[in-house]
Amino acid sequence: MSGARAAGADLGYPGEQLGLPRTGRGSAGSYARRLVALLVDWFLCTLISGGLANAFDWSDQAKNLTTLLIFGLQAWVLVGFTGTTLGKAVAGLHVVRLDGRPVGPVWSLARMVLLLLVVPALLWDRDHRGLHDRAADTIVIESR
Repeated sequence: MSGARAAGADLGYPGEQLGLPRTGRGSAGSYARRLVALLVDWFLCTLISGGLANAFDWSDQAKNLTTLLIFGLQAWVLVGFTGTTLGKAVAGLHVVRLDGRPVGPVWSLARMVLLLLVVPALLWDRDHRGLHDRAADTIVIESR
């Protein structure tokens, strides 16, 4: 173990500095649930692109690009208008802005572009927010 926790610093629980509860509904979404949501979303997008690739006889490269585009489109539209994706709904997660307003299509687009770059989504802070969440002023919370 390394870092501040190893040195005995009390960093609090994820979401504490944002006023979120420690556990349950409204708490910061766990890494495990976020991974489940990602896998469900990616699987569904792969199924859709696979169906399109078979129907139109696309190459594997076109299928892979289509999967990425469908993933980005669903992340943008669904988070922008409902605050969740199908995978997040299955995992019991919801994306919210820190100021309480709906995410909306503009911030959802910014969040999605950074998400597709992958690296910002892999850099997390102690509140379980990736750089894509920080840029859009959002957090993924548990919805159940």
